[in-house]
Amino acid sequence: MRRVLLLIATVMLAVSAMAAERKVQTASVGEVTVKCADKAWKMDVKVVEKGGREEITLEMTAQQALTPPQLSVEFSTPQLDAHHLWNSAKACHTEIRPDWGKAYTSSLAYEMPIYSFINTNNRNRLTIATSEAIRKVEAQLGLREEGALLIGKLRFFVEPEAPLTHYKTTILLDKRDIFWADAVRDGAQWITAQNGFVAYNLPEAAFAPLYSTWYQFHQQITDHEIEAECCEAVKLGMGTIIVDDGWQTADNNRGYAYCGDWEVASVRIKDMAAHVKRVQAMGMKYMLWYSVPYVGKYSKAYERFKDKMLYHRSNRSVGVVDPRFPEVREYIYSIYEKALRDWNLDGFKLDFIDSFRFEGKDPAVAQNYAGRDIKSLPEAVNLLMKELTGRLQAIKPDILIEFRQRYIGPAIRQYGNMFRASDCPGDMQSNRGRIANLRLTSGSTAVHADMLEWNLSEKPEVVARHILSAMYGVVQYSAMLRQVPESHLQVMKHWIDFSQKHRKALLHSSFRPYHPEAYFPILEAESDQERIITLYQEGMVVNAGAADREVYILNASGAEGLVVELQGKPRKVEYYDMYGNHIAGNKLVKGVQRAAVPMSGYVKLTF
Repeated sequence: MRRVLLLIATVMLAVSAMAAERKVQTASVGEVTVKCADKAWKMDVKVVEKGGREEITLEMTAQQALTPPQLSVEFSTPQLDAHHLWNSAKACHTEIRPDWGKAYTSSLAYEMPIYSFINTNNRNRLTIATSEAIRKVEAQLGLREEGALLIGKLRFFVEPEAPLTHYKTTILLDKRDIFWADAVRDGAQWITAQNGFVAYNLPEAAFAPLYSTWYQFHQQITDHEIEAECCEAVKLGMGTIIVDDGWQTADNNRGYAYCGDWEVASVRIKDMAAHVKRVQAMGMKYMLWYSVPYVGKYSKAYERFKDKMLYHRSNRSVGVVDPRFPEVREYIYSIYEKALRDWNLDGFKLDFIDSFRFEGKDPAVAQNYAGRDIKSLPEAVNLLMKELTGRLQAIKPDILIEFRQRYIGPAIRQYGNMFRASDCPGDMQSNRGRIANLRLTSGSTAVHADMLEWNLSEKPEVVARHILSAMYGVVQYSAMLRQVPESHLQVMKHWIDFSQKHRKALLHSSFRPYHPEAYFPILEAESDQERIITLYQEGMVVNAGAADREVYILNASGAEGLVVELQGKPRKVEYYDMYGNHIAGNKLVKGVQRAAVPMSGYVKLTF
């Protein structure tokens, strides 16, 4: 009898833990299946059409706080004129993976939950987004070989999560036949509106050309060297410097074992406040690098926080602190507040926020969350960034905060005003692609290029191509300015001046990136007064657009001359070389024709 009762109890337990399932019909992808891995949760699913797009809202409730089960949203739809899949990843790969391929992931500090199936003619075929921008979401998107079907599966609660009684999220399906970038941009704005996100304060200084110490100095910086470089940067028109890793340690091994105390290494900078003041007196704003989550084993702080780590990095020389401990958060706040007040900084480069994650199990579970006032890691990271940047802004309202790809997107925009393309030294193509992706999802937030560097023996026209590949973002430089040849300096000076003269069009107006599957061979931006188009690939025709404003066509293709299509005959045609010198060129008329635009130069058309 006991065996029978035990068997019945086991069966009842298994039934209660079975997956709940709902099916709903959509116009975008047909049937959508929603699965919840535990029937203890009540699930409600609704579909609403809004402005040509559909929203699927999922809501789960439990009678008592429970660890949320994995939740998935699944669909399949015919692959019809959909040949590429755009996502926010820095690599800019747009291939359609097989449905058994690796899933995409997103969270507050890692990418963003927007994915767009597009065709080869820059048209949207299906854009998918979810309002869950804080917790980790896995997106299994690809092609099922049997029948050539596009498969979609969004998975929620795929990593350890604290108990909940209620959860709600919404999935957006956008199948409008519109320019692909507009669908992506609309998706980012939709996530912002769904969550009520408010972007961080954005001073105009966030758009000033910038000098970074990283690629040329790495950790081997001194106050004397920094000030000497700033003197040259000011002459070129740069307005800000970011002093990167190295100021806090005498070690040159490019590791993080000495992070955590954030005290100035006197062999690097003798008097930080005086040094910052001297740089600011030159007319430059001063930003300082910090690694937010790292506490190294050689720091004094390590002994205090060694038992409050999420995990240690593979070499065990540095740990990632757990922000669910209130004393961890308060320590981080105090470090930055003190630096801001004592040294009168203008901003911070806050690095490695994406390291706040789990490496395996959540250590809090075995400790019954002892000492932690927040059980959810994503919520703790969100609170950390909200309070940190809020407290810094209270001290200096126009403070500059730089984040680096991959912690980007609608949610993280609440806490920073400068988003930089992730490291791609010397790779102009990757820089261009990363900037383009960031421009689509960053709203008004300033998008920055990865720092530019090049060999000092490089031809000046190739130096110009590096700059032109970064022109649709704020250009950051990390060249050793006192050693740069005069011809390079002339190129830099001209294009810095050009970027500032045309800042409204380049950075504050409509932006259209073409053919992400080909790494954006043409980029375009326009204001009410002018349109700026840049060609990066030889052999393509540049359509100058409507003959309704001044048009600048920039030749970054690496070849002499380019082919243009004009919708009207220009009243005036002016050619310029890479230094901004006016040069002779051929006349242009309505239609398709070759224009004698020199390599790394441009033509100005007045209609």
